[in-house]
Amino acid sequence: MNKITLLFLLTVNVLFAQKNSTVAEIAIQVKPGTTEELVYGFAEGDQILLTFEEENGKKLNEVSVSEFPDILKFKAMDVKKVKKQAIVVNHKGVYKFLFKNTDKEPKQLSVLIQRIPATEENRNFNTTVKWVTEQDTTWNSFTKEVVVGYDTLYVRKTRKVVTFEKKYEEMVVDKSQRVSAKTSLDPSQSGIFFALPGNTITADETKKVVAWAYWVGVGKESNDYWQQNRKVIVGAVQGATTIFTSPLGGLAAGAVTNLALPSIGEDVEYALVNEENKKLYLQGKPIKSYDFGKGIATSKRFTELGMLQGKFYVMLKNDNYVQPIDVNVKVSAIIEHKKFKEETYMDKQISPKYEKKILSEPNIVTRKFPSTFDYKRK
Repeated sequence: MNKITLLFLLTVNVLFAQKNSTVAEIAIQVKPGTTEELVYGFAEGDQILLTFEEENGKKLNEVSVSEFPDILKFKAMDVKKVKKQAIVVNHKGVYKFLFKNTDKEPKQLSVLIQRIPATEENRNFNTTVKWVTEQDTTWNSFTKEVVVGYDTLYVRKTRKVVTFEKKYEEMVVDKSQRVSAKTSLDPSQSGIFFALPGNTITADETKKVVAWAYWVGVGKESNDYWQQNRKVIVGAVQGATTIFTSPLGGLAAGAVTNLALPSIGEDVEYALVNEENKKLYLQGKPIKSYDFGKGIATSKRFTELGMLQGKFYVMLKNDNYVQPIDVNVKVSAIIEHKKFKEETYMDKQISPKYEKKILSEPNIVTRKFPSTFDYKRK
């Protein structure tokens, strides 16, 4: 290469190196107690020229330029202006321009940021910054017991099995009770006592009351309806396998939801109570009852666990002044009878087998950062 050509190239490079371009020329207001930041990208070898001035001649607490994230390249404190402060870009990257105002009044800034590219190739470098969100994955190793198979074992065991099961109706009470009129010398109140069949439970056999129902009916009218219920309910299941033999048993067993009741005839006040409330009832005091009402006839079913054992009273009162009444009270219980025996069987037991293994699990970290416009993930 001759001297003339070399001199020409050096002259071109010098002229090019002196040619700068504007990155940003803006006015910024920095509010009291705040910080404003500008970010731009620069190519390797660029020279940054920073010029700023506070328009009212006031000092700004801090001005700095850092290579992202926090490599400080320039810093000035309590300055009114900076003129063409040069900063060399050693590596392509993002630069942050910080303007900090800790005073109690706003500051008005004129900011000029220029760049002098090192080569013709970088003359049109895009200084726009883009924010990139990336996820980095690292793998954590740990030891854990894992299932690698199963062992099957058969164990001989015994259990109770039902060999006999039957439900049947047992009539507990079927009694007619005369209740005197109010003007009679005899009391116009009366009561009928009954106790439900006691449960028997042994290792090989159980007998339990599972439901029961009671009927209260006055005079011939209620008796006629009782017979009518018998024909309709008991007759309908005649010849079939059933667990009840009376209309009340059908109600207790849940085969019917209610019984037919008369609407004409003498009525009676009735109350189903325990012994304590029986005494209160006879004394004319307030009571707590399991059932209470007034009518020619009534019936009700009980299946609650607390009502399936014990002693009860059906209390009766006649409010007729001259006419005594005959009241029929019936109680039927449904008994569940079971017999058991011990049976031997083989129980299949499956147990997992474990081994220690080294496993890995991903740890994903998301990060967001500014980058030059041409950034591509490696």
